[in-house]
Amino acid sequence: MWDEDRISSLIASVSRGFPVGALMTLESGGNVEFKPRPVEGAPEQARAVLSPESLLLDGQQRMTSLYQVTLRDQVVHTVTPKHKKVKRWFYIDINKALDPDIDREEAIVGVPEDRIVRSNFGREVSLDLSTRELEIENLMYPMSMVFRWDDWMDAVFEWGEDRENFKELRTKVRQFKTEVLDNFANYQVPVIALGKSTSKEAVCVVFEKVNTGGKPLDAFELITAMYAVDGHELRRDWYGDEQSIGRQARLKEALRLPSEKSGVLSGVGNTDFLQVVSLFHTRDNRRKAAEEGKQGKDLPKVSANRQSLLSLPLESYLRYQELADDGFLRAAKFLIGLGIYRVYDLPYQSQIVPLAAILADLGNRIEITSVRDKVVQWYWNGVFGELYGSTTDTRIAKDFLEVPAWIDGGVEPSTVTDAAFRAERLKTMRMRLSAAYKGVNALLLRAGAKDFRTGQQFVHTVFFDENVDIHHIFPQDWCKAQGIDRTEFDSIINKTPLSARTNRIIGGSAPSAYLGKLESTDASDHAEAHAVDEALRSHLIDPALLRADDFAGFMRARQEELVLLIEEATGRSVFREFNAAEEDDAEDDTDENEAEMTIAS
Repeated sequence: MWDEDRISSLIASVSRGFPVGALMTLESGGNVEFKPRPVEGAPEQARAVLSPESLLLDGQQRMTSLYQVTLRDQVVHTVTPKHKKVKRWFYIDINKALDPDIDREEAIVGVPEDRIVRSNFGREVSLDLSTRELEIENLMYPMSMVFRWDDWMDAVFEWGEDRENFKELRTKVRQFKTEVLDNFANYQVPVIALGKSTSKEAVCVVFEKVNTGGKPLDAFELITAMYAVDGHELRRDWYGDEQSIGRQARLKEALRLPSEKSGVLSGVGNTDFLQVVSLFHTRDNRRKAAEEGKQGKDLPKVSANRQSLLSLPLESYLRYQELADDGFLRAAKFLIGLGIYRVYDLPYQSQIVPLAAILADLGNRIEITSVRDKVVQWYWNGVFGELYGSTTDTRIAKDFLEVPAWIDGGVEPSTVTDAAFRAERLKTMRMRLSAAYKGVNALLLRAGAKDFRTGQQFVHTVFFDENVDIHHIFPQDWCKAQGIDRTEFDSIINKTPLSARTNRIIGGSAPSAYLGKLESTDASDHAEAHAVDEALRSHLIDPALLRADDFAGFMRARQEELVLLIEEATGRSVFREFNAAEEDDAEDDTDENEAEMTIAS
């Protein structure tokens, strides 16, 4: 359903004869059967029509809203813009609709189910339309009678043909009919009519090209309609109902701490789940074809693209759904083990699909250290190689085949061999939009980063209890005061995970100053200072450089430490590129061999 503001806006547009966009229909009787569903609110006998002439694909919300408001003669179930469920009757204020200086949307009025609008916390009645006579007196035309003008006019004559101002009123309402109501009767909508021979994939593609708003028609919507023919309710599997919790809610709750609204899997969508099922279905088809003697190009492809989803039979969905479930739950545990606790910190949502499929395929083998190490290495190469940021269907399928094969002694997967990361990239990573930016944060957490103030390691529970997030090491205000460019101090090199309270203590002070605040008030308390230094080192920070407020030295040293951390995680050498200007900035006593940094291939 649409919210009441959108319904009012739609009514206003039609009342002025303004376009509301095209509809798209699909002729019934093609090769693919879809189970039809009547427009919401249609009478029960509509459900008996098993073979309609055509199906409405695009425009369901618009047509449902107009049908319920104008033809059903029942209160409309809708929601407020704040998603509170309400019941509304809609009216057109005749005086406002005829005033050219008033926006037409202001003339569309939604009133409660009893047709009485109250104010002052319900103590005063500001508009009463509970009877036909009151509607006429207030010149409020009910939208439920848009196509029953004669009935309304009969009521007008009965109400007051003998009244003194009746002639004036009749003239006004007739003007209203001509200028406003007739637009509903004469309104025309362009329709894109797809023939019965249109393929499932073509339906999706065409819809994406013409749909400018509302709910996207994705593969899940079409598969839901196809499975419904065989009596299976795919939508209930995913969203649940009054009797059962859907898969979406279960995944969202997976390994969620009580202090959080959702877990790391809360971003998993219904098509993500179907992709994992499709990977197993198409792989088994390929294996069967190979057993039958087919080779090379004759073998069907392993795929998780839209076409493979639309070709996914119900039998295969039912066979692999529990396996896919298991894979996603294993993925949640795996990600938490990597220091990724929130969906907010997940480098790539798209990489969860192959991860879940691989883990489902491996089963309990993931508990073997050598197996887990390879999956971890593959995952970080995908993140730091930034390989899951664009079209991923092909890579998902390749990784699903190649990673298990690699674990069983085969060659390295293409995601590992394709990955390349340059040391200079660290300087340009400034926002969470970068998967590698989030990856660095997770690696620091996994490596045992401790809070500067408490010395606590950011394990799962501490992470949430202390409200940990990525914060600057050299504070922004201090950097600005020193004339340091934002492009330098905003990079991930100058950021690290810290608790909210520690970050407040740091404020905008120089590191040498805020470290003093974090330590004991007794300056001679070296044990406390030692503990702070230990915490700094857990973040790959040189305490001496930080205490000396040496920003340039700190940036060089930490960049190198982060490069080593990434190399350890990916098992790949990082390209190091330092220009001559940076070498000149090095300290005078730097050994010549250290100043001449070689490029590691």
